[in-house]
This record gives sequence, structure tokens and C-alpha cells, in this order.
Amino acid sequence: MHKKIQAFSIILALITLTGCFFSGSEVKRWSIAPEGATSFSLSRDGRFAILHSTEQGIVLWDLQQNKKLADFGSQDPHHNTVLTSRISDNNRYAITATAQNFAVWDLAWGRSDGLWSISDGIIRDVDIASNGQHILLGLSNGKALYIDLGSGRRLEFLAHREKVNSVALSANGQFALSGGNDYYAYLWDTRNGQIIYQFEHTSRISRVALQRDGKLALTADGGNDVFIWDLSSGEKQAELAVRLRQQNLSSARFSDDGTQLATGTPARRIELWDSKTGDNLGRWEAAAQQDTRPPAAVVYDVAITPDGRVISGTSAGIAQAWTTD
Repeated sequence: MHKKIQAFSIILALITLTGCFFSGSEVKRWSIAPEGATSFSLSRDGRFAILHSTEQGIVLWDLQQNKKLADFGSQDPHHNTVLTSRISDNNRYAITATAQNFAVWDLAWGRSDGLWSISDGIIRDVDIASNGQHILLGLSNGKALYIDLGSGRRLEFLAHREKVNSVALSANGQFALSGGNDYYAYLWDTRNGQIIYQFEHTSRISRVALQRDGKLALTADGGNDVFIWDLSSGEKQAELAVRLRQQNLSSARFSDDGTQLATGTPARRIELWDSKTGDNLGRWEAAAQQDTRPPAAVVYDVAITPDGRVISGTSAGIAQAWTTD
């Protein structure tokens, strides 16, 4: 009898926790690649999505009009899997990357601007400036590699001692943020490689992000530490009030004005935060990929629309719009 009561108490606690965790509601859903996506990136305003799936290759989608804008196909002749991607701050360009090469796409013209290979490391993360010329790569060999595709200039940032897991590039391409397995994130100048700030964690850094005006930065590790930094002083502005243990972030993005932050995890969770206080403003659970047991989806990207809705894009090949109402 005692065991039955104990089991009932655990089930009740789990139901209560689930009910408390998720708030608000889904207001729209786009099932773009039901077979699943290996990468999925959203534009800053949540209107456009670029994703890769094994069946469709690379596609560009207009979520507002709910239609496909471009079919780019495979990134390279060998049909290698695209693992990461990013759309530029101004929505004009995108970068997609496999483990060994990356391509730049002109989204306005619906065409490729070129394919480049990397020989001295595996690409783990990428970003692209608004001019489509300045590229930032995070590599498995500990390098953060900045490339000016127009001039051919390359700058290897060598401060990290282990894998670089996440990178972010300012819209003008002048400032970079990189975080790695060495527990450090660095804000640095791409013109000379000089470190502006260093941010230390107690475990491996899994995600970094920059607010578009360069006012704030996010650094998150594999434990429960997710920090927001004031880049005018280098001081910590807030720590997110994370409720679950070991909450790795797979995506993060500030609102345009920097007052809010959206995050996603490999375990389907999407959350909205107050950047000033670190308080949670909303929580949702992304749709799982079809026929996955247990239900699964990695939240590859998040965005905040001009009217305050949160958009998520996941490995299930699904985009969803969320509201806190």
C-alpha cells in the first residue's frame, strides 16, 4: 500500500511540474520537412527560414506567406549533410555548413555566392555579417576563424584551448563572440583579434549570442549557468532563473531592443526571458518529429517577431509561433 501511495505521489508531482512548466499557447505551425531537418535557421524577425533535410536539400521558406521561396538543393556535389546555418541580421544572406565546407547564399536573388572548404578542423558553428562578406566559424581544433570573402583576409583567433562550440558575429562584422569547451567565452575585435572581454564559466560553454546593437551578450554552459552581460562595462547584467538541471541551450536570440531573450534546448523546450532580471516570461514545448519514441526534437533556432511572438524551428522540420497570452 505504501509503495502505491508513493508511486501515485510521484506521478502527481510530475503532472504538476509539467503543468507549471509550460505556459502560453501555440498560435501557428508550419510543417516544412516532416521527414526531419538537420539544420534550421530563422531570420531575426521570424519571417524567413532556411533549412536542410535529406529529402529536400536546402530550402528557403517565407513563413509569413507560407510558401517556398527557393530550392537550393545539395550544398556540395557529394550531398554532404548540412549541420548548421545562419541568416544575416538584414535577411539578405545566409550561410550553411557541413562538417568540412560552407556555402553563402544571396537570398534576394535566390542563388549561391560560392562554396569554400575547411581542411584543418570540423565546423561546429557559423555566423555571417549583413554584407554577406564577413564570415565567422567555430572549429573543433580550438580556432575561431574570421574570413573576409571579399578581400580573402583570414584571422585565426587562438585564445581557446579546446573545441569552439558556438560563435556570434555582429551585424557589421567587426566584433565576434566565441565560446568553447575550455569554459571561456571571448568577445573580440575581428580587425586585429584583440580580446575585449573574457567571460569564465564552470563548465563547457554550449551557446553564445549577441544583441544586434552590441549592447548585450549571452553565454550559456552545459550546467545551469546562463548569463547576460552588459557589453558597455563587461559586467554581468542577469542570470537566467533556470528551473531544470543540466539545461543545455541549442539556440538563443535577443529581441531587437534587448529587453527579452528567447532560448531553445535539445529537449523541445522553448522559453522567453526578461533580459534585465533573468525572470522567465513564458515556456512552451515544441512538436516532436513524427514516429520518434520517445518524442524528440532539437530546437535549432528561435526568433522574436516585431509583435512579440516567439518563433521556433526544430529538427522535426517544423516551425511554430508562440504567445504568452
